[in-house]
Amino acid sequence: MPPSRQAGAAGLHHLPRRAHARGRRDAPGRHLLAALEQALAAHPAPPVELRPVTCLSVCQQGCAAAMTQPGKWSYLLGRLSPALAADLLAYGETYAAHATGAVLPSRRPDSLRSVVLGRLPSLTETPKENAA
Repeated sequence: MPPSRQAGAAGLHHLPRRAHARGRRDAPGRHLLAALEQALAAHPAPPVELRPVTCLSVCQQGCAAAMTQPGKWSYLLGRLSPALAADLLAYGETYAAHATGAVLPSRRPDSLRSVVLGRLPSLTETPKENAA
């Protein structure tokens, strides 16, 4: 299946709990969300579908995103910033193109080589391989 808006889904931790409790509108995750929306709008064939979420429960890791698709590994990424929006789309392209969603460090943009906080197997189907 060629990459499309439905190929993967990125969920963003866009409002840390403490900021949410105070009703902050300037939370860093909101800036990341805006940067990703802008990058997706400008992309000729967006590789991911953006699904904003309130919390991924990794507040100590700053802004976070999750890449997930049925039948593929899911990845939780942290320590993200708006400046990484284009690199996150590149990561999404690689994720969407791989049969199991495996995105090896050597295939990630340099800025994202150390942002993986965790990886989960597909809960809908068994991933085809156990690639790291």
